[in-house]
Amino acid sequence: MAEKKTGAFDIRVVIAALIGIYGVVLTVLGLIADPAEIAKADGLNINLWGGLAMLAFALLFVLWARVRPIVPPVTEHDPTPNPTGSSPAASD
Repeated sequence: MAEKKTGAFDIRVVIAALIGIYGVVLTVLGLIADPAEIAKADGLNINLWGGLAMLAFALLFVLWARVRPIVPPVTEHDPTPNPTGSSPAASD
């Protein structure tokens, strides 16, 4: 039987998407930043470097999710019917 993976429902992919969106926004803001704003931060373009760091972090999360996917446990299903005719949950 083939293993099923969680795919898009993996929380790491959701976190990577959110961090990636913020990273893209910060990177764009860093690229179009006013030189006067950069000068206030001692010449360091914080938005650009922060956005690039967020994009790298998001990429690492996606790689982690692809390399080590979460595989839910497989339960064996018994195809034989219950001899009493009731569902297994009702016999508890």
